[in-house]
Amino acid sequence: MSRHISSQSYELSQSCPISQSDFIKFLGTGGARFVVSQQMRASGGIWLSFQGTQVHIDPGPGALLRCLSSRPKLDPAQLDGIILTHRHLDHASDVNIMIEAMTKGGFQKKGVVFAPQDALEHDPVVLHYVRSYLARIETLYEGGSYELGSIRFSTPVRHEHPVETYGLRICLAGRVISLIADTLFFDELARHYYQSDCLIINVVRLHQTQASEQIIYHLCLEDAKRIMTEVRPKRVLLTHFGSMILQAKPWLLAEELSQSTGLQVTACSDGLRLSMDELFG
Repeated sequence: MSRHISSQSYELSQSCPISQSDFIKFLGTGGARFVVSQQMRASGGIWLSFQGTQVHIDPGPGALLRCLSSRPKLDPAQLDGIILTHRHLDHASDVNIMIEAMTKGGFQKKGVVFAPQDALEHDPVVLHYVRSYLARIETLYEGGSYELGSIRFSTPVRHEHPVETYGLRICLAGRVISLIADTLFFDELARHYYQSDCLIINVVRLHQTQASEQIIYHLCLEDAKRIMTEVRPKRVLLTHFGSMILQAKPWLLAEELSQSTGLQVTACSDGLRLSMDELFG
């Protein structure tokens, strides 16, 4: 717990100008097996660019293609690092090809991969032969703090998911973007993401799991509402949608949440690019 508090205090003490070229881009907003396997929404993860540092978060199926077909194109060779919140395929299937692209086939040793221990050791998703291409690998753990160029981030709490999973608190010029990755809702979840300027929430399910149903370790729309109401960020971005969310039209659901919470809530679309000025207003 002490690591989380100290890293959060450090985040809030920093301040530096935001460039017009700084942005976040959603290379895919699909979540869960059915949406991803049918590519009802793309699943390329998130690209973050800040003060010359480029990082790719959760490069799922199609990540490389989404980078190269983006307008303007995102060049994987310009990446400084890759973050995996967890080892499931919809978040990590393209991690090895992205490592190859980042390092120009291994001929330019560079870049950092941040990943939970079980993504590296138990049935690893990061292949051993590409690890030698990297400058280093860092293991994510609960309460950890990390640095990559101009980007600092922490992993405040382990999420409740079938594999080792962490959300992110990313500090950018004294402002905080938090990503709540896949998890079952639990009472202490929201408080680990307090004082976030922007909150990105993976919302797979439309409704909560009923008592008679198998437990699905993902957030539903009502869970997301509870979290954002407690955290009260300036901006909320919903992503990682399951099929029922898509059928209900996520942009309409976001409008309803905006009206009921008084927050600015956006349902992300594939390819959505937001400058930091747009993100933080």
